[in-house]
Amino acid sequence: MSTDLDAATATLHRELREHALVIGEVTLTSGAKASYYVDAKRALLRPAGYRAAGELCAALAVESGARAVGGLTMGADPLACSAIGAQGGEGLLAFFVRKERKEHGLQRWIEGPVLDPGTRCLVVEDVVTTGGSTVKAIERVREEGLEIAGVVCVLDRLAGGSEAIETAAAVPLHALATIDDVYPERAES
Repeated sequence: MSTDLDAATATLHRELREHALVIGEVTLTSGAKASYYVDAKRALLRPAGYRAAGELCAALAVESGARAVGGLTMGADPLACSAIGAQGGEGLLAFFVRKERKEHGLQRWIEGPVLDPGTRCLVVEDVVTTGGSTVKAIERVREEGLEIAGVVCVLDRLAGGSEAIETAAAVPLHALATIDDVYPERAES
């Protein structure tokens, strides 16, 4: 990894610790209870976090041969936008996968520029716990005739989601951070 990407990683970890980590009981998307929450958008929608995530996602898109970056809305939205805005993301397109098909207009599942069948896509997600949202995005991308070049998340809670995603995508999940980087002193995993 280049020095610039090392600096981006350090910045992203710091932004997640300072702005996204919330200590206290919460209910996760899966319905499970946890003693902490990582609201990654609190870090990703700040200039330093946005730039760092964009540089890292763009570099991974280029490395994987992806031509488009996106995933299930809302978790993927800031990542896709930051990746196409990063200097290393020149030539990338962004897309968003809807949670439900739009009932009017073009009734598309995938929003953004029209992607040709076979386009290599980097699927992105903000936080992975069980991997359910990312797996839905992967399935929808494939149903639209697109290819999975890789999968990236900002933070892996290390709760089994990476295994579910890797099985669904047939490619490894690349986490820009894990909960160990952001909250190593936690009592639960």
